[in-house]
Amino acid sequence: MRPAEHRPAGDVRFRPAEVNSAASARSFVKSVIEEHARTSPVDERAVMDLMLVVSELVTNAIQHGDGLAGFEVAVEREGLRLRVHDYSDTVPFAAYGPGTLPQTHEGSGYGWPLIIRLARDIRIDRRREGGKTVSVLAPLT
Repeated sequence: MRPAEHRPAGDVRFRPAEVNSAASARSFVKSVIEEHARTSPVDERAVMDLMLVVSELVTNAIQHGDGLAGFEVAVEREGLRLRVHDYSDTVPFAAYGPGTLPQTHEGSGYGWPLIIRLARDIRIDRRREGGKTVSVLAPLT
């Protein structure tokens, strides 16, 4: 695998070798936010929401997506763009739901409702090599 790359704000930052769990993804996102905060305002509550979204996306990829195939972060004008790649072609049925929290835990939990409530511009695209990419935009202010 190639080493970690750091590029100017607005470009994608990708760490395939270092992001292999929700904790390592949060750590990487935190480093990107700290760098971004040197020149732009960042709301602490928005960052806490973002960390929940990161955790849920990566955990879903690992537990339900046949494993984490990649993790990308890009700083955009509207916030932070996350792209989580996995190996499963299955699109979660709750992904485009209203974000209603489940009444029971029969095969579905709080993950997608949290993502829907806290992120914007949610997209799920099939990958040419198999699997899918879940892309979301999380505000920073």
